[in-house]
Amino acid sequence: MGMPEFDIIIEKLLEQRNFYLNTLKHLEFGLAMDPSEDEIKNIEKLQTTTIEQIKKIEQEIAFLTSKNDKKIQ
Repeated sequence: MGMPEFDIIIEKLLEQRNFYLNTLKHLEFGLAMDPSEDEIKNIEKLQTTTIEQIKKIEQEIAFLTSKNDKKIQ
């Protein structure tokens, strides 16, 4: 994989991560709006799922970056 393709993949992953981080902000805002018990449960479930997605993306970025670093050396 050449550098441009690598950069594009990393960029896409970072965009996804930013999307999920934004989603978390909106969920936090939702909690501040005095939601019902059911809404709170829903928001918390979505927060957990979103955080898991962010972790997966960050692991993927770390994996690709370390693989690429080895190639460069």
